[in-house]
Amino acid sequence: MRAPQNRKVFVIGYGAATPLGRTFAETWERAVRGEAGFRKVTRCAVDSACDVVGEIPDWNSRALDFVDEKEAYNWNAGFVILTMAVCREALAHAGLPMNKETAPRTACLIGSAINGVDAFRTAMLNFQEKGPLKISPYLLPNLCANLPSGKAGMLLGFTGPVFSPQGACASGNHAIGIGSRMIRDGDCDFVLAGGVDTPILPEIIHGFNNMNATIKVLPGDRAFTDPAKASRPFSDDRRGFVLSEGAGVIVLAAEEMIARHGLTARAEIMGVGWTSDAHHFTSPNRETIIRAIREAIADAGFKPADIGYINTHGTSTQKGDLAEIDCLRAAFGKALEKIPLSSNKSQIGHTLGAAAAIEGALTIEGMRRGILLPTINHRPDPRFDDIDCVPDKARRQPHELALSNAFGFGGTNCCIIFRGV
Repeated sequence: MRAPQNRKVFVIGYGAATPLGRTFAETWERAVRGEAGFRKVTRCAVDSACDVVGEIPDWNSRALDFVDEKEAYNWNAGFVILTMAVCREALAHAGLPMNKETAPRTACLIGSAINGVDAFRTAMLNFQEKGPLKISPYLLPNLCANLPSGKAGMLLGFTGPVFSPQGACASGNHAIGIGSRMIRDGDCDFVLAGGVDTPILPEIIHGFNNMNATIKVLPGDRAFTDPAKASRPFSDDRRGFVLSEGAGVIVLAAEEMIARHGLTARAEIMGVGWTSDAHHFTSPNRETIIRAIREAIADAGFKPADIGYINTHGTSTQKGDLAEIDCLRAAFGKALEKIPLSSNKSQIGHTLGAAAAIEGALTIEGMRRGILLPTINHRPDPRFDDIDCVPDKARRQPHELALSNAFGFGGTNCCIIFRGV
């Protein structure tokens, strides 16, 4: 194998579809206003108090100009067409055309936590009610984790590697990390890196309910009359995350390609830290999380005190939030008291495999605009008196270096350091 080229890697664009909006621009605008994208579930019927979710508002794949009735029918795994739309938005935002020079050098890495389970659900219902001949011949492709990236390539024309980094709720950061290494080493010049999940299904909602992972909105809870208050990371009354759907894609580029193609650098990928817990399928291992944070900072060549902002994993669970802050305290020491941190999940909920990519894009836009997005719905918890979680309102504050954390089921941890440019 040839020697790595050690190229610098920059972010040149991004796209997103979240409970705050069908595009990144819509998402950002509402995030800055301190809004949340939660409501009672409309995608399906459930018999559960975990019925507050994050749905992409007014999302209709048939309204897309590249989707006709046959396309929508055949590709009935929601993450496929959603990925195609967000990849197209991200490339447009980057201003990167696909041509004979760029297309062969462009890769697409889109991770997911649950993949095409909605297509499998439809197939099982057809099998039970109508028989085996009514199972779609498109079922198996709809289940393939790489198909969203592959279909995006068919739409947009890139022919570099396409695959799906499977890191549960850290998938988006894994995609960014792997994509950055591929560009650094010379395997490609551009990468669409991100994550996607469409988990608003009865079985998924009830499964998380039975795990006691998602919030049960019962009478007396402040979200009972206002679903927007359901996600409240670092608050004393946090009771679980809000399950959400969404997708996020970040476009990465080698440094020398930016001037060659007239592109705009928006941030630099400075460091990646990734570990696994070897501990428990859901409970975090503090030792390996601390190591991931420290390795990301060391890979970037900085000290903990150099970091200007932390985009936390911040799921709004009792144990998870406490464990993350304890790990940050260990990794940063007293410096943590002077570093603002916040959780986008207070506004968007937990989009599973999409979370880290969406949060990465929001982090970068915040650096570019000198804005810290808030942790909304905040009610003080004395165990977090030493942290600044940017409560309730966005704050104008210049910052150049940001840490973005992502942790997932199975004990998978991935942290990224971004530098604003």
